[in-house]
Amino acid sequence: MTAIRIVVVDDHPVVRDGLVGMLAGQPDLQVVAQAANGREALLQVERHDPDVVLMDLRMPEMDGVSAITQLRERGHRANVLVLTTYDRDEDIVPAIEAGATGYLLKDTPREELFRAVRAASRGESALTPAVAARLMGRMRNPAQDLSPREIEVLELAARGVVQASVLDRERVRVYAMSVERSGDPRERERAGALAVHQRGRGQRHGRGRESGTGHQSRSRNVVMARETSAGCSTWG
Repeated sequence: MTAIRIVVVDDHPVVRDGLVGMLAGQPDLQVVAQAANGREALLQVERHDPDVVLMDLRMPEMDGVSAITQLRERGHRANVLVLTTYDRDEDIVPAIEAGATGYLLKDTPREELFRAVRAASRGESALTPAVAARLMGRMRNPAQDLSPREIEVLELAARGVVQASVLDRERVRVYAMSVERSGDPRERERAGALAVHQRGRGQRHGRGRESGTGHQSRSRNVVMARETSAGCSTWG
């Protein structure tokens, strides 16, 4: 089995060491380099060609959003998974716009972090509940237009990349309605497709619960979907 190659980027040595130690316990995850800021991250990505970059946002010399932007401009294949303490729109939106594959908070339970890294290596979107909720809130606000990139991330979520406990059927219905109101026939067709997909997923999950396979199905769809981490070990 080929391990997923990871570059860890954070300006706090204690955080980097903690991440490296946790990831080292997973046989399919390999940290190939560390960086203390965005500028160092660019150099390490050039040297090691990782599958995933675990990126903090606020760092000296070069911040995470600037580093993500440059990675995309240079055409690097690595998918960037943001890992930060900040869950405000002014942090989330620029990171997603720059090209981040996912956005996690540093209180994410370690097992969910591992799943998110694996998902990011496949190009799947990983969002913690707080971030998903903020994006959904922007969608519901008629005064705020979502960017194409924000819509793309939410579409991935609506198709099951983020578990239904975060983007439940009601939220997907709101999404479909918002697209329906756009007046664009292509957008209306997409809204209908999403609604059909969501109904089908609900039926599959119902059958899975009856047969005992529902948990496995949801795990394959991945990632950061816990409504609460009560009773779960976390790290900082």
